[in-house]
Amino acid sequence: MAKTLIEIKQGLEGHVGKRLKLKANGGRRKTIERSGVLAETYPSVFIVELDQEENAFERVSYSYADVLTETVELSFAEERAAIASIMEQ
Repeated sequence: MAKTLIEIKQGLEGHVGKRLKLKANGGRRKTIERSGVLAETYPSVFIVELDQEENAFERVSYSYADVLTETVELSFAEERAAIASIMEQ
C-alpha cells in the first residue's frame, strides 16, 4: 500500500485508461461497488468513467486521500488476472 498522497497519485497515473473495480464506503455500513475505467488524474482528484449499464451516472471523482484512508479501494483488472494466475500455479 502506498504511504503518501504523491505515491498514490504516481501509481494511478500509470493506470490511466485501464479497467478497474472500486469499492467505496457509502456511509452507515453501506459499501458501494462500481466498475469502470480510470479516465484522468488531476493534482487533487482522479476521475473514473463508470460502466453505463450498471450506473445512473457516467463519472465519479475521488481524492487521493480517499485511497490513503481506505475510504475507496481500487483493484485493476490486470492485477486481479495476475494474482489469479499465480494462485493457479
